[in-house]
Amino acid sequence: MQKLKDYTGSVYGGLGHLLYAYCQQKGIPVSIKLQQVQNLERFDFSLWRSLLIDMDQQLHTPALGLEIAEYVEPKHLGIIAYIALSCESLSEALYRYHDFHRLIYDGTTLQVEMLEDLIAIRWGELPIHLTTQTTDEIAIALMLQFLKHYMEFDDIHLHEVHFRHPAPKNQGLYEQYFRCKVRFSQPYAQVLLPVSELSKPIRQGDQTLQHLLMQQAQALLDKLPNSTQIDQRLQQAILLGLQKHQFQIEHIATQLNLSVRQLQRHLQQQGSTYQQRMQEIRFLLARQYLQNPHLSLHEIALLLGYSEQSAFQRAFKQWANLTPQQWRLHNPE
Repeated sequence: MQKLKDYTGSVYGGLGHLLYAYCQQKGIPVSIKLQQVQNLERFDFSLWRSLLIDMDQQLHTPALGLEIAEYVEPKHLGIIAYIALSCESLSEALYRYHDFHRLIYDGTTLQVEMLEDLIAIRWGELPIHLTTQTTDEIAIALMLQFLKHYMEFDDIHLHEVHFRHPAPKNQGLYEQYFRCKVRFSQPYAQVLLPVSELSKPIRQGDQTLQHLLMQQAQALLDKLPNSTQIDQRLQQAILLGLQKHQFQIEHIATQLNLSVRQLQRHLQQQGSTYQQRMQEIRFLLARQYLQNPHLSLHEIALLLGYSEQSAFQRAFKQWANLTPQQWRLHNPE
């Protein structure tokens, strides 16, 4: 059987900041172990588990993971929080969370499965002896608290929440928090959500990423003062498409109410191609992202639509004759 020390999964360093913020808010002494992870971009899941066990044993707080999750801010979740801000519905936000979940919480895999009129968002695979009730509940609570920041949470109705570990004391706290039936000793840790909820729109009040994208779009347009209206709309469509991983020419042409052939012909008249225009925008964005010291190369690669960091590094070397690391070193924020 796999031992905890052999598991190489990791969590986003912002989760260490979350625990630190929780301790400060509660007036709890910060342990040396927790202090040591504050400057880490990522740290082992085993250490995350150990930190939560220590806090659980020290505080004896019922439903500790749910209480910690109440203090989460977008910065604790990293780039995934800002990617979700460009989504338009609960369905899109959940699928983006699924796509990038391992960036923040690699302790468990995340699966999305349709079950007739329900959708199951499931934390599975990791052997139960490598988890605790607190690690499982904070994984679920963080996702829901994340949605609460950006969506009309009161209008989202969960069907059930399941946990794998035996029912703890104060079971009612869980049903009060999730506002639905909560079951324990189940095969999976999962949230069951009616399919009808997926069309719920995201709250439009705090679209941080949208503002950032529009600033980037304007910065790009300023570099091309003689561009046509189609070019301006094309650049904005590519910017948004990169965030949603919908940047293929077919999708972008549809956004512009053009056929693929019409878009290609427009670019050809300018002596360009869609791929060239895409790479120009990626290069400009890459330089902006590299000046942000809080973004890792992996996160930048994902923001630019690359599935692998190595592909981004090869492309950047072709653009700048420097690796991303070298460019970042010579161009600090």
